[in-house]
Amino acid sequence: MSRIRARNEEKIIRAASRVFAEHGYAATKTADIAELAQLPKPNIYYYFGSKENLYRAVLESVTEPLLAASEPFEQHADPVIALTAYIRTKLMISRDYPYASKVFASEIMHGAPRLPEDIIARLSEQTRTLSDKLSQWMGQGLMEQLEPRHLLFAIWASTQTYADFNWQITMALGKEELDDTDYDQAAEVITRLVIEGCRVRPLSSL
Repeated sequence: MSRIRARNEEKIIRAASRVFAEHGYAATKTADIAELAQLPKPNIYYYFGSKENLYRAVLESVTEPLLAASEPFEQHADPVIALTAYIRTKLMISRDYPYASKVFASEIMHGAPRLPEDIIARLSEQTRTLSDKLSQWMGQGLMEQLEPRHLLFAIWASTQTYADFNWQITMALGKEELDDTDYDQAAEVITRLVIEGCRVRPLSSL
């Protein structure tokens, strides 16, 4: 892929993420996306073919990082290290893909009518893998026994809220946008809630 094509596709996806997030799929016009991306409208169809394909590209722009976020579980046998890295990674996705995250959340809240089956399958498999790893740590006595999927739901909710409810958070903090300190503080709070609340112990404690 040429650098020009890659740059234009990225511009279109970022613009589309914002327009889809603000107006929803049905009300979004490709002309509005082209205007925000500062590209001719025919470029939208040249690069993506249709609004539906572009919508999928927006979903993939955030689901791919979400899927990659589970890497700490694969790389670290120590639950303290893995959960700490996982929580921070999830927060960074909310920071870096705020509009695409809102599009993904809206899609889920409406029953995922346009979420491709292959993405659903990959997300479902990821949930099973993460749940199994949490259950393994529980079996080793490295954390309290609890339903692992509900722990994942709690982590997802507390990290993705920084994108999906950004307006509420910035309003409550009295600022126009969040900075790195805010995300560092969020990571510290959420991590402590999970580590201390679930009595997660390092692998060296065995």
